[in-house]
Amino acid sequence: MTASVAFPPTRTAALERLADFLPRAGQQYAARRNYDLGPGRHAGVSTLSPYLRCRLITEAEVLQAVLARHSARAAEKFVQEVFWRTYWKGWLELRPGVWAQYQQDLRQQIDDLQTQSGLRARWEAACTGQTGFECFDFWAQELVETGYLHNHARMWFASIWIFTLELPWQLGADFFLRHLLDGDPASNTLGWRWVAGVQTIGKTYLARADNIAKYTEGRFRPTGLASTAVPRAAKPVPAPRGLPTQDPADLGLRTGVLLHADDLSPGFLLEQLSPVASAVVAPENGISPLMPAPHVAAFRAQAAEDACARWSGKLGVLSQPLADVAGVLDWARRENLQQIVTAYAPVGPVADVVAQVQKHPEAPPLVRLQRAFDAAAWPLATKGFFPFKKYIPALISRLG
Repeated sequence: MTASVAFPPTRTAALERLADFLPRAGQQYAARRNYDLGPGRHAGVSTLSPYLRCRLITEAEVLQAVLARHSARAAEKFVQEVFWRTYWKGWLELRPGVWAQYQQDLRQQIDDLQTQSGLRARWEAACTGQTGFECFDFWAQELVETGYLHNHARMWFASIWIFTLELPWQLGADFFLRHLLDGDPASNTLGWRWVAGVQTIGKTYLARADNIAKYTEGRFRPTGLASTAVPRAAKPVPAPRGLPTQDPADLGLRTGVLLHADDLSPGFLLEQLSPVASAVVAPENGISPLMPAPHVAAFRAQAAEDACARWSGKLGVLSQPLADVAGVLDWARRENLQQIVTAYAPVGPVADVVAQVQKHPEAPPLVRLQRAFDAAAWPLATKGFFPFKKYIPALISRLG
């Protein structure tokens, strides 16, 4: 099953998937969420993550729908999973240097691939699913073909990559980010850091054969896995920063809206703006120094097309997609923009482009508007998830 078949990149598909999942979002999800039964059989989980990644459907919409169907107690596990993604984004937004350090380390690891033949051979075998570990090879090929892996399989895969194959975690995080439809800098990078023992210092995740056999219902029972998981070296985690303050948009200026694949539900922008022009910025080459899988860029491009089609009556003149800062500047000049407004993009390639535009002397003022959901949750991600978790009831109450 290809990525485009498994995950049609439209809001309609997202809503249909949510409706299909709702009956299972309570106790059934809690009982079956850890079982990976293979491609096309991921009924124990929602498989909404590619849509949430691009916000073709929002976290608030999903939470409201689930809690309208199930009690907070019955849906507790699923609600926590939604907030894990929010927590990771907030944690990284408070510590953007962790993303910068990962990128720096990754460039060094990729350089090492050119000079260390043994490392390159192990990396190529892992990426192509030719390691000899049947489960790992199956997951590598499933990811490359479908753009998706069950969350439990991601944990097993990362553990085997790091502790059995003894490959750098940064190269594994990059492999995921280049192929996952739902891959984002926060949950992907920090998840790999957690498995490697550098997110929660000293706490690693060790894949065990009996656990894999149980939760794949006997599909796999690997032998030869690492029996220990020694934490990898890591630099100290910086203290949380303060989140940037937001300036309101000036409604009297000639405004252009900049859309991007971190948030393709622009209604919260358009309810207060009447843009004369809009454009999508898609810096997909910012994901990795290596080439991302074609299905990742295709999914996000088609998701953006879907968003533009749904909101076409309120977007003004729609430009062709923009790839970089130069493209944004050309678009702003062409449309005589006095102001650019965009949904706040969390740490990652889009945020990098936005920051460069903001600093450019020839750019009009650029305003980032943050969703109330993010503004309430992200500042709370100062420590681990369990201290964050106690705020979930209050965050849910703010949804109305």
